[in-house]
Amino acid sequence: MRRHTKIIIVGITVCAIAFFTTSRAVSESGKKKKDELFKQVALFSDALALIDSDYVTDVSPKDLIYGALKGMLSALDPYSQFMDPDTYSELKVETQGRFGGIGIELTVKDGLLTVITPIEDTPAWKAGIKSNDRIVKINDELMRDVLLTDAVKKLRGRPGEPVNLTILRESEKKILEFKLIRDVIKIQEIKEARILEDGIGYIRLLEFRENTLHEINQALEQLTKKGMTALILDLRNNPGGLLETAVTVADKFIPNGKKIVYTKGRNKKSQDLEFISRLPHPIVNLPMVVLINEGSASGSEIVAACLKDYKRAVIVGTKSFGKGSVQTVVPLGDGSALRLTTSKYFSPLGKEIHGKGVMPDIVVEAGKIDTAPLKQAPGQDTEEVFNQLEKKEDKGKVPDLFSYKLDNQLMQSVDILKAIKIYHKLNNEAGAHAGG
Repeated sequence: MRRHTKIIIVGITVCAIAFFTTSRAVSESGKKKKDELFKQVALFSDALALIDSDYVTDVSPKDLIYGALKGMLSALDPYSQFMDPDTYSELKVETQGRFGGIGIELTVKDGLLTVITPIEDTPAWKAGIKSNDRIVKINDELMRDVLLTDAVKKLRGRPGEPVNLTILRESEKKILEFKLIRDVIKIQEIKEARILEDGIGYIRLLEFRENTLHEINQALEQLTKKGMTALILDLRNNPGGLLETAVTVADKFIPNGKKIVYTKGRNKKSQDLEFISRLPHPIVNLPMVVLINEGSASGSEIVAACLKDYKRAVIVGTKSFGKGSVQTVVPLGDGSALRLTTSKYFSPLGKEIHGKGVMPDIVVEAGKIDTAPLKQAPGQDTEEVFNQLEKKEDKGKVPDLFSYKLDNQLMQSVDILKAIKIYHKLNNEAGAHAGG
């Protein structure tokens, strides 16, 4: 009986902490809600007592409370979660850009485990998993109404171990089977940084992490030295990352003192925040295109929405994912933590991102550009043509796998920037003639 009482006290303590924390933010008009909460505390305690006395096997108080917290947080929205100490430790490792798994960012949509985006150069990316794929099964276990944290744990494992996925691809009305081999996932902040042609610089930013600002500063410095006169910032399949890092990236391209993004929550004092540009010498005259697609989420949507609102860049591609809510991680005393949705993002002009996404200025669907067919001499087969070309290649040269001219969205962006540069040149010439 003593143990029975102990569990009830634990339950009351947990709920009471939640109550007193909440009560600070409620006004007098919230008295009815407080009374209702007290009634529910009693219900919770009764349930704990019944489980302790009548459940078929003995369950530890810690497991009961952890289970209750997981269920409570998952009932709020797909992004709120209770993290046990192990899960919280994994989260801290992820923000540093190295962890184990298959390389996908996930959410839960309509009760189904949904891919936000595959991370480039990971097993999921190489296998051809796409944004908005629904994961129906992991190793033959159905994933309907699964907790996000539980699904992530099932996908994690030792490098070299296989994991089987059953995917529903609604856009193609297909059920697909994948066998992936887990690997150590190391995320590069910047995948590509180079001059494409005609002074047009290109930076592909894969995620917003602790070291991203340093990496992008280096990339911009190198491209400037190489004669960059325009920039394509590629945020396709960028799932976001750290809010502060996304803000600092946007800050680089807009004038000082401008609103980058703001958040709104229930607690105005702590959750209604504005992020203002503060760099003394931002890059404001460089013509820009920002590339987005359905795999661009969270931090990448903040950057795209900000630059779009100020007409600082032309947004090209397809509508972004629409993940515009803020999760605050609150560590708890035993090494566990709550990840709680506390507010939503809004663009500088007040456009809500969550559930709506960012619409490009110019919609360009993804696709590859077909190259011109080989010209063959009469009687010469294709294999002979390729053999001749191979002989001309420098065998000691490492092949360049980045073929931007085959990327429809990227080539459209190049053409847009060329047109902008021509327009600016004509304007300057017209101004010079008028002044003369």
